[in-house]
Amino acid sequence: MIYGASQGGPRNVAVIIALVLTVGWVIYIAVNLRRGRPEIGSELELAPNRKPYFDDEQLEGRRLERAQVFGLAMLVILGVGLPLYWVHEPGRQAAAVNGYNKRFAGWGGELFDVTANGGFNCAGCHGGMKASGGVAAYVVTDPRTGKVSAVQWKAPALNTVLLRYTEDEVRTILTYGRPFSPMSPWGLAGGGPMNDQQIQNIIEYLKSIQLCDPAKTTTVCAPAQQEVSTALAAAMASGKYASEGEALFNLDVASGAYSCARCHTGGWSYANPQAAGSGAYGPSLIGGVSPRHFPNVADQIAWVNQPPGVGKKYGVQNQQFKPMPGFSRLLTPEQIRAIVGYERSL
Repeated sequence: MIYGASQGGPRNVAVIIALVLTVGWVIYIAVNLRRGRPEIGSELELAPNRKPYFDDEQLEGRRLERAQVFGLAMLVILGVGLPLYWVHEPGRQAAAVNGYNKRFAGWGGELFDVTANGGFNCAGCHGGMKASGGVAAYVVTDPRTGKVSAVQWKAPALNTVLLRYTEDEVRTILTYGRPFSPMSPWGLAGGGPMNDQQIQNIIEYLKSIQLCDPAKTTTVCAPAQQEVSTALAAAMASGKYASEGEALFNLDVASGAYSCARCHTGGWSYANPQAAGSGAYGPSLIGGVSPRHFPNVADQIAWVNQPPGVGKKYGVQNQQFKPMPGFSRLLTPEQIRAIVGYERSL
């Protein structure tokens, strides 16, 4: 939660009220001290209770009226000023939260930055401060031959990550990393260098660079869909794919953020793809896996749109252990239906 800006209005009202009350009391005290009678024989240091004071006619005349008017004025100031202050209180609190969120996002940007600027080099892999996708140096071992190779791993775009995953899922990925990929754990719980507040600051920064506001986007994000449409047109023009479903599944957008093959095809992330859908971070889809898991096509479409959380059941006797992104805010219903059709044909 984040505080800061836009608190000037309510705060100014409170300051004005305090100043008026203070000035009023100062004037009241000064006037009374000035009009106070000097003690008779003060050199004898008379006790205050021996000092001759005003008689009843003076106390109950204009002096009393002035005191009553002063008290009434102070009451009016409090009666009007305090409600006026509290009318602005909800707005002040909302501005405070928003201000602190922006402050945390700024701190998160410093953590996200490259090493040369004092950051943890998230930007170095994910395509700069806008995190539109990049590459990361990595070493892979071929499980069949044992050959070790240095590769350039396609690091996904993070400017759509909160359109694909929930905030808690992103926190889990940041904390524990992605096994068998360049994404190492960054949270203390996962063995990384960042505490919980730093992880939250990174998330607040990611919120600030999303192509569409995740909190306000319930349909397809237009800028994201533009990237998909451009890449899809190029893929179909290449003649490599027999259907839009196959092209979308293997979509080679530079960021890889829209590709099913990133997780479901081994080697796709470092330009050495194996059989489509053969499995990598995600399970293999070959051999009728999709129809067995989802006898009802509508259930599989719903799963691709927005999977349930980690640990939740899906399909027929299946349970999610790794965060599967949801694509309902990146792909159109027709595109998701085409992908599902292709997966069921593998």
